[in-house]
Amino acid sequence: MADDQDQMAEEWAAMADEDVGEGADAADDLAAEWAAMAEDGGGGGGAARILNQDEIDSLLGFQEGGEGDEQRSGIEAIIDSGMVSYERLPMLEVVYDRLVRMMSTSLRNFTSDNVEVSLDNITSIRFGDYLNSIPLPAMLTVFKAEEWDNYGLVTIDSSLIYSIVDVLLGGRRGTAAMRIEGRPYTTIERNLVERMINVVLADLSAAFDPLSSVTMRFDRLETNPRFATIARPANAAILARLRIDMEDRGGRLELLLPYATLEPVRELLLQMFMGEKFGRDSIWENHLATELWFTDVDIEVVLDEVTGSLGEVLDWKKGTFLPLQATPESPVELRCGNIPMFTGSMGRKGNRIAVRIDKRAESEQ
Repeated sequence: MADDQDQMAEEWAAMADEDVGEGADAADDLAAEWAAMAEDGGGGGGAARILNQDEIDSLLGFQEGGEGDEQRSGIEAIIDSGMVSYERLPMLEVVYDRLVRMMSTSLRNFTSDNVEVSLDNITSIRFGDYLNSIPLPAMLTVFKAEEWDNYGLVTIDSSLIYSIVDVLLGGRRGTAAMRIEGRPYTTIERNLVERMINVVLADLSAAFDPLSSVTMRFDRLETNPRFATIARPANAAILARLRIDMEDRGGRLELLLPYATLEPVRELLLQMFMGEKFGRDSIWENHLATELWFTDVDIEVVLDEVTGSLGEVLDWKKGTFLPLQATPESPVELRCGNIPMFTGSMGRKGNRIAVRIDKRAESEQ
């Protein structure tokens, strides 16, 4: 038993020596690091460490691009950023929700097929950035909002174009639409897409009807984005991306409306819900109307008026006699400020002069 106790005591002593040694080593390492930091950044004249361009780019979010991709530094990404914050238009989301429901029904009737329309997202973008991001080939439709006197843009990608052509010309279900890239669109394809665009524009007009009556009129169909320029490249626009699925076929439709186009109905689009009244509180209106009945106003009684020149008025002095045409039976006028309110007759009641109101004064136009 004594031997076991002696052995345990020796083990504890060895463990204590190891801990002390490790702690001393760690303290020595930490002291060396502090000394190095004091030499580099302290007041001893050492130069502070300067970050290189690669470290700055990594801090600012620089990402390596693949082959053929433009590599931009973090500072250039901040300066050229297209993520510009614009005001949110809540009612526009309601309009697009109505558009999705109406398009689902209209396109089903148009194609005699099972069509599902979904809204992917609504974003703000600069017009020039959007034109540069359109994947070609595509069809770009310029339409005019007649009552707002401005234009919008509808972009249809090649997948949706070939799917619509295939469906309208009797293509069998279960087969993917044939895509022949690298050739211009034929007259038949353009005419069929134009018919679909007219359906979409009619639904867009109907979607805006609860807010403002507007007619979206088809203007022209372009395949080159440069010919579909409806705003300055730096102007802000709202882009809505719609997905149209017809069983195993479909594609994307993008609807772009510049902020300048929506300016006539901007206040309506800022509403949080349909029919919101701006700055109007019925409770406050009722309270104000009730308190007005207890408001004191000053009424002046005008016996007669004399018109004279400025020279005559300047000649007035104490004791000047002004002849009036009023008689005890002449009607007098009661005014509130400069507004004539009533006409009446002068009289006496007790020890006070009184006026009896006969009728309302005729307002002068």
